[in-house]
Amino acid sequence: MVELSYDGSFEGLLGVLAAVVCRGAPLPDRIRRLWPEGEPDQPDLFGPGGGDCPPRIESPSGASISSGAFGGFEETFFELSVGAYDRFRCGWMSEFPIEAACVRFGSRVFAAARAAAERAGAGLGSAEAREAAERASRPGGPFPGDDAVLTVLSAAAKVRREADRLCGFLRFREDERGTFVARCTPDHFVLPLLAAPFSRRFAGAPWLIIDEKRALCLHGGGTAEPRIFAAALPPADQGGDPWEDLWRLYHRSINNPSRNNPGLQRQFIPGRYRKYLPELDRP
Repeated sequence: MVELSYDGSFEGLLGVLAAVVCRGAPLPDRIRRLWPEGEPDQPDLFGPGGGDCPPRIESPSGASISSGAFGGFEETFFELSVGAYDRFRCGWMSEFPIEAACVRFGSRVFAAARAAAERAGAGLGSAEAREAAERASRPGGPFPGDDAVLTVLSAAAKVRREADRLCGFLRFREDERGTFVARCTPDHFVLPLLAAPFSRRFAGAPWLIIDEKRALCLHGGGTAEPRIFAAALPPADQGGDPWEDLWRLYHRSINNPSRNNPGLQRQFIPGRYRKYLPELDRP
């Protein structure tokens, strides 16, 4: 049984995949996530090339692999197939113990791309290789019954679904500094997926999304790129908000009580989101 441990970061897991793809390391049967003592600021997770310090991945024998040793691997993966890269990343963001499945999934993608490139007499950057990589990362691709592929695709779909829900469920309050603040307790680590939609929504206005479950904040606004950081969470504002009163009024005006379906509402608005929705309050 091949078992590895890594530092818990996305770049660290990419380092494990790079060792398999680039050096022919054996596929691990299990990968343990080890959190370092003290929680430093989270690395940049919004696209290829994030992270300043290459994390290290250690095996039980003490051998270690630095993801920095595989310069450009993340960019290669991203350019090979944006969809495969996104599913790999979302699988990791689910926080399920599926790191070994993620690495197997990634290795399948690269194997399919290399096979297609060899058949076409082309390189890994060819259109044939990119098409094969994308097809290998989709449901019903060349590995339809592969447990690792199915596991990653299922986890990635859950992460994407929760991010989409939060785009509709998050409610913001303006604090005394003029920053719009929202709170959530998502099942998965979805903050990186919220950066782009809320940057477009708020334009240059400062905003902050607090993940209370993980004690992390996503901050954006202005010309700087959104970033995730760990911090002591500010207390929740218990005061009233006139915008919330307007939102409740709007909700009451469009709601038809005779068509209320509590069961369907619970299905589409799970309980973990309801406490953040002022329109569901009973003032």
